[in-house]
Amino acid sequence: MTPPATTPVATTGAAASAALVLEDGTTYRGRAYGATGTTFGEIVFSTGMTGYQETLTDPSYHRQIVVMTAPHVGNTGVNDEDPESGQIWVSGYVVRDPARRVSSWRAQRSLGDELAGQDVVGISGVDTRALTRRLREEGVMRAGIFSGEDLVRGGYPRPVEELVAEVQASPQMAGADLAREVSTTEAYTVEPATVNPAEFEGRTPVATVVAVDLGIKTMTPVRLAERGVRVVVVPQASTIADVEAALPSDGTPVGVFFSNGPGDPGAAGHEVELLRAVLDRGIPFFGICFGNQLLGRALGYGTYKLGYGHRGINQPVLDRTTAKVEVTAHNHGFAVDAPLDEEGSLAPHDGGRYGRVVVSHVGLNDQVVEGLTCLDLPAFSVQYHPEAAAGPHDAAYLFDRFVGLMTNPAAWPPAIKSQINTEENH
Repeated sequence: MTPPATTPVATTGAAASAALVLEDGTTYRGRAYGATGTTFGEIVFSTGMTGYQETLTDPSYHRQIVVMTAPHVGNTGVNDEDPESGQIWVSGYVVRDPARRVSSWRAQRSLGDELAGQDVVGISGVDTRALTRRLREEGVMRAGIFSGEDLVRGGYPRPVEELVAEVQASPQMAGADLAREVSTTEAYTVEPATVNPAEFEGRTPVATVVAVDLGIKTMTPVRLAERGVRVVVVPQASTIADVEAALPSDGTPVGVFFSNGPGDPGAAGHEVELLRAVLDRGIPFFGICFGNQLLGRALGYGTYKLGYGHRGINQPVLDRTTAKVEVTAHNHGFAVDAPLDEEGSLAPHDGGRYGRVVVSHVGLNDQVVEGLTCLDLPAFSVQYHPEAAAGPHDAAYLFDRFVGLMTNPAAWPPAIKSQINTEENH
């Protein structure tokens, strides 16, 4: 067995001073971590003890400053195999104790070097437990990280009031339409044979899925391709004509997928109209995270902003179609406002033309809607991330459910088996 690599983290002397400033005026002092300078964003916390590289490269975190609740971050360094996209998307990073040495046989460089190389401003030495408690009590808010020369003017420290004013002038997450900023600009295809040549080389795909990239993670099309599905990933700005042009017309099973992504679902007007066009044509649909919120909006339900959101791993979710509890990975600050009735409800849009809908998945910590299933249409969605390895594979069946929906639509919908407490919706 090859012994673990122990790579010293590159340093250039003492780290520069840094300050984390919340919009309510709360200020935390620390040291620069990664790049120095200034950054703004909505500050949120993630509860995962591992998987920081996947978090950093998840496009859903665009324009957010992420606080890691785990005290030690960076121990396993950074490699080129685990990213969920081609870059780091977080606008800032907050940690308590960054690793002084990288210790992993897979590491290719340190986390601090990666942050600096991608110009991501971070801060270390912060009491992240106290910060997380404040965000839980007061809710997520805007924040800024200032470090190095950006903390000084004319040789003197800048007044905190001045920094707070800059934070308060930065954009809000509510109302932000961000999917277009993270989406691919050109369509591309992930073939089953790309993932598993030995099993799928020369075979006809079991189905073709058009995946609308709203901030898609690398593993999502891979999970479908592992099941023999050809995945055509298209840009956020695609029209229904673009989607239909990417689907085969030879009678083979087809479907449409909406990915995770950043921003306020209430601002995603184009995506909602595209999804309604998909539903009107009866094309099988599956949505994840942002895609779940957009299905809710397309059906006529509202969405609302959570106090501090669900981000991280080990989130328990009840699948009411199997009566099983899954350990899941989350990253969402908005949720769908739909009734938890056992029999479902008539989708409000356009006098109920989309038929009945049931909340198929429920978060057990706070009974937030974590999934929707249409009973009269071939469509369903979940709020969490089944492509992630939180359980580690508790939610992988959802990709099988989607394949089954495309290849055997007569078996839809799945029956609801479990009872839940419906005293409160959220």
